[in-house]
Amino acid sequence: MGKCLSFFIFFLSLHFPGQILSENQKLESLCRVWGFLKYYHPQVAQGTMNWDQQLFQKINDLEKVNTRSELNILYADWIESLGKINECKSCSKEGDQVYFLKNFDLSWMNDTGIFTESLTQELHKIQNNRNTGRHYYLGKSGRKVYFKNENSYGSSFTSRSVSLFELFRYWNYVEYFFPYKYETDQNWNDVLSEMIPKFLAVSNDENYQLTLAELVAKTDDSHAFLYSNLISLNQYGNKKIPVEYVYAEGKLVITKVNKNRFNEEVPLSIGDVIYDINGKTIPQMVNNFSKYVPASNSWGKIKKVKNLFLFSNNDSVSVKVERNGQNLSFTSKTYFVKDILREASLPVSKWKFLDTKKKIGYVNMGIIEKEDLDEMYKNLQSTESIIFDLRNYPKQTIMPLSNFILPKTTAYYQFNFPDTSYPGKFYSRTNYIGRKNKDYYKGNIIVLVDENTQSQAETTTMMFKQHPKAKVIGSNTSGANGDIILFKIANIETCFTGLGAYYPDGRETQRIGIIPDIMVKPTVEGIKNDRDEVLERALLYIKTHE
Repeated sequence: MGKCLSFFIFFLSLHFPGQILSENQKLESLCRVWGFLKYYHPQVAQGTMNWDQQLFQKINDLEKVNTRSELNILYADWIESLGKINECKSCSKEGDQVYFLKNFDLSWMNDTGIFTESLTQELHKIQNNRNTGRHYYLGKSGRKVYFKNENSYGSSFTSRSVSLFELFRYWNYVEYFFPYKYETDQNWNDVLSEMIPKFLAVSNDENYQLTLAELVAKTDDSHAFLYSNLISLNQYGNKKIPVEYVYAEGKLVITKVNKNRFNEEVPLSIGDVIYDINGKTIPQMVNNFSKYVPASNSWGKIKKVKNLFLFSNNDSVSVKVERNGQNLSFTSKTYFVKDILREASLPVSKWKFLDTKKKIGYVNMGIIEKEDLDEMYKNLQSTESIIFDLRNYPKQTIMPLSNFILPKTTAYYQFNFPDTSYPGKFYSRTNYIGRKNKDYYKGNIIVLVDENTQSQAETTTMMFKQHPKAKVIGSNTSGANGDIILFKIANIETCFTGLGAYYPDGRETQRIGIIPDIMVKPTVEGIKNDRDEVLERALLYIKTHE
């Protein structure tokens, strides 16, 4: 009998109009309704009213709302005040676009625990007669979307309402315009539920910006960032040990010890392997940074945080190292960056031969420019193999390179573009590259990749893979592909990926990266002996495929 009564009370709580709503339920619904109206309602989308102030007013109004019935009256009156919605005849017409719908989700409108049937119908009416023309808050430049006419309320904590506003604004950016929303570790709806109490608890500038950083990290996108000087200073520090290092196998291998303005000795040496910093292992440090650093995967996280390991606000850092078979402990002084002296780097060749017989060419894709390509190919076209090093970021060389090395026009990836006339939906287009070319390069094409191979570098790798004798060697690429949308949140610069990029058959690269044909990762021993093990493996492959 008790269980039956409990169920009956639970049933009434869901369906009785006087259902009491929690603060989170009210604010979640407001975030969704406000964002939906911003991008869908014809009057709002035309910028005829101050939409930020409307949200601030509704946040205040919610304090007087307790029940489902009162909430629906508030929303119904709000929608009615926005003006008449004219019939959109074009909205019901089906175009010839192929839609990608994994991100599209307006199912929240049908939540009977929050919305009445009449309000649900009104929201769907707006959806079916949405704004399809000029948009006050959205712009488009070529294939890229950008946000416009957004007000700034500063990067300092000022009020509960402004904090919620920044959460709602960012959440809806991702909800409607982030092509990989469906791939985040945490469901984006759950992110909203989790972050509302955290933004309500904000009480100072540092906590405000850290909470914003945590929100941005929820995108799980290596393109994303939040450039906060306050976080950098307070969380990571502005002084560092004056050494350079490479990450491998969960440790740091020192490759260079820099001098300082005070001519003070540094206790660390080239070849030292750091495995503990201030009592934490390197994997533990990566985990500590993870909450506030967005990345597509674990190797992308390491790429982003590895330069922070030896920073501190303290005058010294305690490290444990392996040196010549011994485990040693040191306390090393830290210096402001301006007090660290760095020797000028030696010039690096844009391309070169790797053997005396000139059978193997090498191209550094991070420094070669478009205007260099004719001369480069003239020099290397008679080789039997060319190694293209993409463990860096290329300089828009993908199209002219394809004309040299590919035998024909080929589909090499698919883009998903946000549809500004139907926010939340993306449409697909296959991209082609190359030309019919009987004089294409007929030798081996070897591409070197790792976690530094990101975005344009990943797309360039996908182009190289269309060559009949291409081989990708190294480790998984970053897994963040597609153009970015750059904008500000709380007046702090940030961004996320704006276009979805896939293989022509629809397979994903985001979060996965491009998986090499031959997997090779640098080792501690290899770095200590100044070896490029990925390049060595490429040369071995060439030797066995002559």
